[in-house]
Amino acid sequence: MQALTIDFICSLDGYASATGWPGWWGLESPEYLQWLDEQPDKDAPLLMGARTYRVMSALTAEGEPGTDVLDGIRKHVFSATLQEPLAWVNSTLVRTDAVEYVRALKEESDRPLRTIGSIALSRSLLMAGLVDRYRLVIFPVITGATGHERIFDGYPDVAMDLVESRTFDRRTQLLEYVPTVLDGPPGA
Repeated sequence: MQALTIDFICSLDGYASATGWPGWWGLESPEYLQWLDEQPDKDAPLLMGARTYRVMSALTAEGEPGTDVLDGIRKHVFSATLQEPLAWVNSTLVRTDAVEYVRALKEESDRPLRTIGSIALSRSLLMAGLVDRYRLVIFPVITGATGHERIFDGYPDVAMDLVESRTFDRRTQLLEYVPTVLDGPPGA
């Protein structure tokens, strides 16, 4: 069975994006971009929801630096609103239950899987016990006035065991965890 890694980038206060801020909050350092390029799973199949598909395909079409590599990657897009054919190359529209689809994909895939963004999809996959790793890259900004899409709202309680950490250019933090969904607070 292949592993599934949830990949999120966020502000220090847990927002996935913020109005008026550039991609990566303008802090995409050479060291971070090099790390992205060197990841063994950098071309692993991606799982994403409709909103992330719309945002990322538009950024790629507009030539946002660093997004061109996504064109060559297989993408599984979960949506009841998008229509076929999807314009972004190597994208497959999935209308069936995401949990069942991903469960089968983990069994059948010859590659590890990962998400890109897709907050609601990631939450449902975690709650179904399908997530093996959480990889967070935390950018050192607080976007309390302009931030939207708080990543962990609506999540269950989850214990996180740290398996990797790194600092890029003395400011941006990578934290990689093995998650365990809890029934409630420990000892309750």
